[in-house]
Amino acid sequence: PVFAGMNGSAIENFSCVIYNISLMNCTWQAGRNAPGDTQYFLYWKNQINGDAMECKHYIKDESGRNTGCRFQNVRIELEKAYFLVEGSSNHSLIQFYDEYIQLYKIEKLMPPLNITVSCDEIKYSCTIKWQQPQISHSDKPKCFKYEVNIKYK
Repeated sequence: PVFAGMNGSAIENFSCVIYNISLMNCTWQAGRNAPGDTQYFLYWKNQINGDAMECKHYIKDESGRNTGCRFQNVRIELEKAYFLVEGSSNHSLIQFYDEYIQLYKIEKLMPPLNITVSCDEIKYSCTIKWQQPQISHSDKPKCFKYEVNIKYK
């Protein structure tokens, strides 16, 4: 496909992470060949029947250029969300960047809750219990694997 715009003007190193259950940060870098006045705008679509929505809370660099977005109240509703970053400049056409991302793959999990340890000195055994962490996309226990690391015996 032929994309309108100057080569190297689209954003680079686009990445997003979901944390604290419903917050998402996306960041990017300006294109290497983008003119200095280039401004970028992020749109995303996360619902089957919904429209693409523009970022409401941009992260800006020293020169006021948009280099990221903070999202609140994110819910994982589609298998893949669609992200589009467009640019504008008074000097040239700017190439767009788009990507589909499986949101559950970028979610940073919260730690397990209510961890308790009880030991029986007579049986030389300990029992460790916890509740699964909250996540935005599933409440199925089978989705979790845990590792217990005992440093001192």
